[in-house]
Amino acid sequence: MKPVTALLLLSFFSLSAHAALNKWVDAEGKVHYSDSPPVDAKVESVRNISGKGQEAAPADFSSKTYSQREAELNKARQEKKEASEKSAREAAMKQERKQNCAASRENLRALESGTRLVTY
Repeated sequence: MKPVTALLLLSFFSLSAHAALNKWVDAEGKVHYSDSPPVDAKVESVRNISGKGQEAAPADFSSKTYSQREAELNKARQEKKEASEKSAREAAMKQERKQNCAASRENLRALESGTRLVTY
């Protein structure tokens, strides 16, 4: 009995998957959403669930050759690599500045303490 029920449910859902979702306004100004609007109403298609009638791919994509797309991909990879190298250099410089700052503060403390720095 359970397989029959499951089969019926699956067939019901597959039928509803081909429906389009429409938006329409009735005479009282209320907005309704349904898959079958009345004939005399102005209908706006909100979503096509079945996938039919969807827009085609952009013309820009189809007009490029494989070598052009590959060149763009290589360029993007190179830019990403350069950006990561730049951020690594900046991080190293920041670390070096931090160490220099700590050393300078230590030297300043030694100078301000008044102790001898060099003995003769």
